[in-house]
Amino acid sequence: MIDLHTHSDRSDGSEAPERVIEMAHEVGCSAVALTDHDTFAGLARAQVRADELGIRLVPGCEVSCVPVAGGGVHVLVYFVEDTESPLGLELDRLRDDRSTRNQALAERLQELGVPVTEEMAAAHAGTVEGMGRPHFAQAMVDVGAVASLDEAFERYLGNGGLAYVPKGRLTVADVCRLARASGGVAVLAHPHTLGLEGDALAAAVRQMAEDGLTGLEAVYGRYSLRQRTDTANLARRFGLVPTGGSDFHGATKPDLFVGTGTGDLKVPDRVLDQLEAARPVT
Repeated sequence: MIDLHTHSDRSDGSEAPERVIEMAHEVGCSAVALTDHDTFAGLARAQVRADELGIRLVPGCEVSCVPVAGGGVHVLVYFVEDTESPLGLELDRLRDDRSTRNQALAERLQELGVPVTEEMAAAHAGTVEGMGRPHFAQAMVDVGAVASLDEAFERYLGNGGLAYVPKGRLTVADVCRLARASGGVAVLAHPHTLGLEGDALAAAVRQMAEDGLTGLEAVYGRYSLRQRTDTANLARRFGLVPTGGSDFHGATKPDLFVGTGTGDLKVPDRVLDQLEAARPVT
């Protein structure tokens, strides 16, 4: 059993990188991927703990891409950790953009009468570099501006919200190219967040496969058995590897657990072998 989609407090999760590894070990995972948003920052610490526990760490990250038909598009990249790689250098640029966005978001909230600052959000993130919208949402709950994280996103922080500030994004083709140039592979995360179904979803996946995508996340933490089966079939239709992961975030997604998702997740070890086989030859 493996888990190819987890987050730590180096991006928008609540647990330290070491703790994510420990959780994976506790439930019997043979391998776990740490895929923080737009950063490799937690990988070194995670690797130390993985070596101590005898579990394989798959290095990677999750990159936000240009939306498709208004739906969110996220791409998981595996087998890359070098900050000087083509992908690593691009992530540096994205993080600079993220910092500018966080400043603008704090200013927008102040203009709306919401007394939340960057410092308050950073206190939840643990680091300024890992700060993002979920941490602003937590700070908003702290000051009583909203009753829940969901309300913070619905009213203020989500796409079209009162305080929404767009950020710079790559296309799926960009990420696939950068992943391969860095020795890795790219997988579309939770494909149903594209907001597409049927032929429209198939057309989008076909285009991404042509752009260099290697896999499609089918066995996802919150998907029903029917969704998992249909997504796996869609992956095979276009020659993609059906992958899977919990999308563990800790406190910000308390229903999802490392290795098991909502309780019934089981991603087979062979998926990792298939992804390895698809890596570019160097």
